[in-house]
Amino acid sequence: MNGDRKLTGKTLFITGASRGIGLAIAKRAAADGANIVVIAKTTEPHPKLPGTIYTAADEIRAAGGQALPLAVDIRDEEAVLDAVRQAVETFGGIDILVNNASAISLTDTEHTPMKRYDLMNGINARGTFLCTQACLPALKASAAAGRNAQVLTMSPPLSLHPRWFGPHVAYTMAKYGMSMCTLGHAMEFRKHGIAVNSLWPRTTIATAALQMIPGIDTMRSRKPDILADAAHFILTRDARDAGASGNFHLDEEVLAAHGVTDLDRYAVLPGNRDFIPDLFLD
Repeated sequence: MNGDRKLTGKTLFITGASRGIGLAIAKRAAADGANIVVIAKTTEPHPKLPGTIYTAADEIRAAGGQALPLAVDIRDEEAVLDAVRQAVETFGGIDILVNNASAISLTDTEHTPMKRYDLMNGINARGTFLCTQACLPALKASAAAGRNAQVLTMSPPLSLHPRWFGPHVAYTMAKYGMSMCTLGHAMEFRKHGIAVNSLWPRTTIATAALQMIPGIDTMRSRKPDILADAAHFILTRDARDAGASGNFHLDEEVLAAHGVTDLDRYAVLPGNRDFIPDLFLD
């Protein structure tokens, strides 16, 4: 089977899909006519973080897809399992899981309250593992049916360089926990024909969450669309191809491999070449 070049009729279970990168990936898939399960906590507008599961669902439908908005805290096992059940009942299965939900705090040990530590590890590492575990039966069924089952996690390449740990060890542990899920699950799920990969941006991405980090100039960032387009290339590759699983992709490299080298349209400030490099890239 050759990988489908489109996601028409596929069902994507996307965490953190109410805004930012998750919503951009959802809308790109919706343009193909995909079904999107919108997983996020926000049901009422937030003063600093625009977008709810319902506004996201409206945007997904306007882009050409179907949407199932579900209010879920991915730290809640029963809520995640119920969301998977509703997704399967509504759309007949789940073909793709996108682990996008994440919490960030770039604080050192002294200034990281345990409540924040628990939030980051609960959402990032544990949430990724839980959602993958919960979706696995549906993903195995999708793979068995020849529907190109995949898991894509928004997490960085693994590096043990101390500079990625010293300034914010709690966040690094939580984020690398997501990447370790990719490393392990790619090997574990290969026998089922499920591809598991990570995707990470070369530069910072202008999202509402980024704007809440002091000192970050979002004008030196790129738009979430660059990750949406890179994710689309990954998710339309045949999951059973040699080399299709266990990768830590960078957005620029994925696009370049598909002949997309003019990235100016993704810049927040057109013509800018002075981008802020993202974390974890040696």
